[in-house]
Amino acid sequence: MNLLEFLYNTSFGRILLKPVVNRRSSAICGAFLDTRMSKIFIRNFVRKNNIIEDDYILDDINSFNDYFCRRIKDGLRVFDMDPDSLTAPCDGLLTVYPVTSGTVVPVKQSEYTMADLLEDKDLADQFNGGLCLVYRLCVDHYHRYCYTDTGHKGVNMFIPGVLNTVRPVALASTPVFVRNCREYCVIDSDNFGRMVQMEVGALVVGRIVNDEKGEADVVRGREKGHFECGGSTIIVLVQKDSVRIRDDIYDSSLEGLEFPVKQGEAVGRRL
Repeated sequence: MNLLEFLYNTSFGRILLKPVVNRRSSAICGAFLDTRMSKIFIRNFVRKNNIIEDDYILDDINSFNDYFCRRIKDGLRVFDMDPDSLTAPCDGLLTVYPVTSGTVVPVKQSEYTMADLLEDKDLADQFNGGLCLVYRLCVDHYHRYCYTDTGHKGVNMFIPGVLNTVRPVALASTPVFVRNCREYCVIDSDNFGRMVQMEVGALVVGRIVNDEKGEADVVRGREKGHFECGGSTIIVLVQKDSVRIRDDIYDSSLEGLEFPVKQGEAVGRRL
């Protein structure tokens, strides 16, 4: 049994987990990872996760968090600008779920209502019959993300919560997307109608840093924000009959498998 299985799947483990994942503990850990002292963790992080450093801009790294949200070099993440293409806002492992009767099922035997996810039943109802795209970012992924399409965004909605890990073992014992802190905005897209783009924080820090909090005109491929230390998740909701997902991605989702994608890659087409 590994550490995550022990923490989530045993009674004693869950007792130990509770103080670890509260927001105060996360804030203290995050503050340390902003200091120069935290740079001591970088080399081991690079080796353990096989980071290809030549891909990144590393001129001004003063803390572990600076390194974790490092910028990629120009030309290595190019957005598909075809207006009919639905693009991935981030690097990640993608799974697509149909939204049926207001629910989304991120893993088998774990069911979450859209109203719980958004804390807004009226908004959730607008996505009945649509699709939920879940991008799971691992620690070795690029942790900056962009707007998935051009349009007008509303005010960001922040929902505080206990930060639980997004790794699949956690989903068996706790409703991760209900309890994790998350932030989302509604985007009235030029090409796909109404969408939601949501960021979900994770153990231990999982800080969500969005650049624009209020209403704004946004552009596909423009940076929306970044995650600081911790695996994280981005969720995109699209309405009924707006998008056809690529067959290879959708077939993988039907088999319960995650599909690796890169930021800017086309993952579907406008109907």
